[in-house]
Amino acid sequence: MTYRGHVRNGTVALDEPAVLPEGAEVEVSVRGPSLSDTDADTGPTWAERLASVIGKAENLPPDASVNHDHYLYGAPKR
Repeated sequence: MTYRGHVRNGTVALDEPAVLPEGAEVEVSVRGPSLSDTDADTGPTWAERLASVIGKAENLPPDASVNHDHYLYGAPKR
């Protein structure tokens, strides 16, 4: 049997009523564009969003990118 439907408020809603026995196992296949495909085309990239703060930090230690856990949390240096 194949039933068709749409996602509404995070729940699959079938287009036509289906009479299924309680506890019936079902399999759902998603058709159409994946979420990652649609998200990639709907807004600015992370670099574009953060452009106003990229490169603004000053006076950081030269090894800050490698040892950020040390400087933030006191972890041993690498």
